[in-house]
Amino acid sequence: MGAIKALGAPLALPSTPYSYTVLDQDLAAALQEFGNNLNIRVNISTGVKGRIRGRMPDLPPREFFERLINLYNLQWYYDGLVLYVSDAHEAQSRLLVLSPISFDAFKAALDALNISDERYIVRAVPGDGLVFASGPPRFIALVEQTLKGLVTEAQARRDPIGVEKPPPHESVLMLFRGSSSVVVREGRPNDAPSPELSHQDGVAHAPDTGKRRNR
Repeated sequence: MGAIKALGAPLALPSTPYSYTVLDQDLAAALQEFGNNLNIRVNISTGVKGRIRGRMPDLPPREFFERLINLYNLQWYYDGLVLYVSDAHEAQSRLLVLSPISFDAFKAALDALNISDERYIVRAVPGDGLVFASGPPRFIALVEQTLKGLVTEAQARRDPIGVEKPPPHESVLMLFRGSSSVVVREGRPNDAPSPELSHQDGVAHAPDTGKRRNR
């Protein structure tokens, strides 16, 4: 157990130089234009402040972007759909209760869903059934959402005391990213979301009743 050392959703950028001429421009506007030019959806936090003055060197898009991130003390996180950029001071830390989920199961879910990112912290607190997470707001939101879904799923699978055991069923968790979603069946991602899921707080759960519609 320990810190997660896996990359999140890959941010694919071209290797050709990115030529961008600016004399005096708002930083947030420049980052938004960067995304527009590369056909990437970008979400810029209102905490991102500053202006770019002087000519930027012609660099590959990744290096150009990282240069701005480092110069202006920013953080970024890509969830597979949207590139989120925030000020480093907006980073959040959380101490989350794992029970009844094990850290290994939680880590496996984050890895499988491409949420884990080696730049940001998700580590177990020894002996306390807790996990510590720290990173930009979007990363923390997905970590919390995933844990909440896993805990709800685990609780739903428990047999109620004094109640006859129902027929076995498959539990489904859906993780939402903007307009797209990922279904997790029995802790494993599935590429085919179910249209019959009920939604709550960005997570949907539905039992497999055994009655499947033909597709």
